[in-house]
Amino acid sequence: MSESIFYSFKKFDENEFFFALRDGYPVTPLHTLIVPQRHIISYFDLDSNEHKHLFPFLEKQRDKILEEDPSVTAFNIGINDGPAAVRSVDHLHIHLIPRRPGDIENPQGGVRGVIPSKQKYVKRN
Repeated sequence: MSESIFYSFKKFDENEFFFALRDGYPVTPLHTLIVPQRHIISYFDLDSNEHKHLFPFLEKQRDKILEEDPSVTAFNIGINDGPAAVRSVDHLHIHLIPRRPGDIENPQGGVRGVIPSKQKYVKRN
């Protein structure tokens, strides 16, 4: 397995299992990546200790964002897991994308936008 490009970027927080850095191509300001210290490819390769520590670390990063920018009212959390999901770096990373009211014209569909034709939909009764 080759060395991960993520190891060369500036980390602003870390623990034994994960580190956090700002996305180089942010979707919104403060877009953060949560990256395992261990070089693994897939979310499904996390071991039990990493699983146990992932969500507390993710929540810590959410809290940091909320402290830094009170205009943030929501988040998208995403993982592109596998080539067909258009993962651009072969090292697991979790996107924590802060959202603010009005940051896009019509946010309906949220993460469904990864397939643009599926993003907008009419709710069934």
